[in-house]
Amino acid sequence: MKKYAPLFVISAATLWGIDAIVLRPSLYTLPVSLVVLIESALAAFFLLPFSRKHFAEVKNLEAKDWLSFLGVGFFGGAIGTMAITKALFFVGFVNLSIVIFIQKLQPVFAISLAAIFLKERLSKDFFLWAGLAIFGAYLMTFGFNLPNTSPEHANWQAALFALIAAVSFSASTVLSKRALKNVSYQLGTNLRFILTFIVMILFVLSLGDFHAVGSISETQMGIFLLIALSSGVLSIFLYYYGLKSITASRASIYELAFPLASVILEYFVHGKFLGFVQWIGVAILIFSIFRVTKTAVSY
Repeated sequence: MKKYAPLFVISAATLWGIDAIVLRPSLYTLPVSLVVLIESALAAFFLLPFSRKHFAEVKNLEAKDWLSFLGVGFFGGAIGTMAITKALFFVGFVNLSIVIFIQKLQPVFAISLAAIFLKERLSKDFFLWAGLAIFGAYLMTFGFNLPNTSPEHANWQAALFALIAAVSFSASTVLSKRALKNVSYQLGTNLRFILTFIVMILFVLSLGDFHAVGSISETQMGIFLLIALSSGVLSIFLYYYGLKSITASRASIYELAFPLASVILEYFVHGKFLGFVQWIGVAILIFSIFRVTKTAVSY
């Protein structure tokens, strides 16, 4: 199954795109910290039956493993998820270009972190196709234009939170690779959400956002369930299963399927058309992602 590992990561990233465009907009009236807390709580609960038989693996975890999982819960589960949600809330879930583009910078941070902390060696071909993928992502989002980040627009604030999310998710990718060293992906997935839930309780308490629980509608509760099962449980299962067989740097490139899916869904859901140059960017991005899978399996 090792050769199919990239497809699992790409599938997970696609589910994240569906979350961002189709599901998450319905939750904009709620505090960001409360949204992430409920998501992680539901995901942790749904995962218990699937990971119970793997709980014995906990004894295999060393101090560095626990620190890695805590880092995943803090950076990826808490900070990264809150930041990208906040970024999308700033632009009203309509103009996603800046948010998505900043997310496409994630491979740059992930590659740097993986080289520093995991000592991953990258071939020249990898950097070639990774750079071309990022170039295609820019064309897909902006064409030959520059994003408007002037102070009078809220876009610069969205860009700031999206940048925080990109760095946080990159750190989570690298730490996830280290965290999964001594446990199965099933237990790793559950630990990720359990620790995120614990971290988010501290955030919600410190921000005083528990008061908004009473304002959650039945429709929003249904959205929470869908998010927890799809972009939460299923996506992280797929992601961790794939990550067990590939490097963190390669995973960061496959995760470009997230912004790709978001842009495509933006067209179908909101009717926003892509121009000719942007479609060229889509083609370059897709081609580059799959070319990366042809590079050496290990570095």
